Amino acid sequence: MRILIVGCGRVGGLLAGRLVENGNDVSIVDANSRSFRRLPEKFPGRVVLGTGIDEDVLRTAGIEQANVFVAVTQDDNTNIMSAQIARNVFGIDRVILRIYDQARAAVYRQLGLTVICPTTTVAGMIEEEVLRSTTAALRSS
Repeated sequence: MRILIVGCGRVGGLLAGRLVENGNDVSIVDANSRSFRRLPEKFPGRVVLGTGIDEDVLRTAGIEQANVFVAVTQDDNTNIMSAQIARNVFGIDRVILRIYDQARAAVYRQLGLTVICPTTTVAGMIEEEVLRSTTAALRSS
């Protein structure tokens, strides 16, 4: 599978490494050249310096051949814009993006994008642990 990732932070770098280990063809874009240090030492994929909202940068990264597009920069706006470009300009069906703002995440889900919202995910996980601890404490009293 051909996968294009925008954002080579902790998540993007880790994801790129895992995906190439599983035999995928991965390209990754980031505006900061130092971010590429997060990639595995001999990363076999394509590395492109630039912003994920620049169509020429995305073409250089191989978006026209991509089956999956992932946007995981630290900026919700960049992720949203690059995801919309991938879907609406380049016709990528499988678009996944991270959005921290839970209200905006819900809006873009309704538009058919696959949205991962760490804010709601982590809050839910912590809530489960709190409830589990509370239930266990009630049982032991």
